[in-house]
Amino acid sequence: MLHGQGPDRDPEAPFMLIRRQPQGLYCEVGDFFIDPSKGVDRAVITHAHADHARRGSRHYLCATPCEALLKIRLGKTKTIESIPYGEKRNIHGVEVSFHPAGHILGSSQVRLEYKGEIWVVSGDYKLQKDPTCTPFEPVQSHHFISECTFGAPIYQWPDPQGQWDRLKRWWHRNQQAGLNSLIRGYSLGKAQRILHACQESSGPILLHPSVVEFLPSYQAEGVSFPPFQTLSETSLKAHDGKMLVIAPPSARLSFISKRPSSWEMIGASGWLMVTHPHRKKHQPTGLVISDHADWPGLLEAIKASQAHTIHLVHGNGNWLAQLLLKEGKQVVCHQTSSQKVA
Repeated sequence: MLHGQGPDRDPEAPFMLIRRQPQGLYCEVGDFFIDPSKGVDRAVITHAHADHARRGSRHYLCATPCEALLKIRLGKTKTIESIPYGEKRNIHGVEVSFHPAGHILGSSQVRLEYKGEIWVVSGDYKLQKDPTCTPFEPVQSHHFISECTFGAPIYQWPDPQGQWDRLKRWWHRNQQAGLNSLIRGYSLGKAQRILHACQESSGPILLHPSVVEFLPSYQAEGVSFPPFQTLSETSLKAHDGKMLVIAPPSARLSFISKRPSSWEMIGASGWLMVTHPHRKKHQPTGLVISDHADWPGLLEAIKASQAHTIHLVHGNGNWLAQLLLKEGKQVVCHQTSSQKVA
C-alpha cells in the first residue's frame, strides 16, 4: 500500500463516494484524498493553508490560482498540477472540478461526479465580500461536505468595511500619540485582506517577511496593494512612532518586548465576536474579521447546494445538525477539535 493509500472497503457497507479515513476524506473510486493529513499517492487540495496543504504526497492537484501559493507552501520540486475553475479532470472515472470558495486566494470547493451522483467538498469558505479572492460560487450537489468552524448562531459578522474604518481610525489615533501600531493576521489570506484595506491610509506599512512572500501570487491575479516595506531593523528605526506593522500571530517580535510602551496591538479574527478565556491571551481585542463563513453564511451555502445530505466537519456541528434535521435533511456530523485559522 503506497503512502497511506485508502484501506479496503467493507463489502457490506453502503456505497459512499467519499469516506472519512485517518488520512482524510478519501474517494475510493478515484483513489485520491482531499486535503490529506498525511502523505498519500494523490492529493486534491482545496487551498494553500497549512492545515489543508501538507507535505509528503506524491502528486497534488489544485485550482490554477492556488498553484503558485502551493509551490511556496510545499516546495517547487513537488509534482503540482492545476486546472482552471470549472474545468473537469477525469480521475479513474470520477469527474473532478474546482469552484471558488471565497476563503482566500485560490481556495476551492471540490466537485466530484460519478454515475450521476454529485458530491461537493467545501474546504473552507466564506460568503462575505472579499476583494482579494474570487467570490464563493454555489454548487448544487446531492452530498455537501461543509465546514462549521463558526457553526453557532452567535457568530454573525459585521460589515467588513466598518471594521476596516475602525482600523484606520485606530492607526491614526496611535500616530497622533506617537505610538506604533501592530495588527496580527495570518500570513496567507488575512494579512493580504488587511493590507488591501489600507489602500487610502497615510503612513508607512511594514510587513513581516512571511506575508511578503505570498504577495506576488496575489498581484499576478490582479489584487492591488498600497506601498509597503519588509519588516527589518532598518525600517523599524526609520518610521518609529508612525508605522503600521502587519504580522502573523505566531511571529516572535522582539522589538515589542524591548519597548512595549511604544506599541498598540490588536488582532483580526472571527473569534473576537465572543470573548473566549482560553483565546484571550493570544487574540487581543481587535477587528471581527474572519475568512470563514458565519452562521448566516453557512445556512445560505447549505441551502444553495440543494443537497439532501449534509456532512459537517471542522468544528462543532451540533447547532447546525439540529436545525437541518428539523428541515428534513440527512446530516452526518463529524466532531473535530480543529483549531482553525479564523
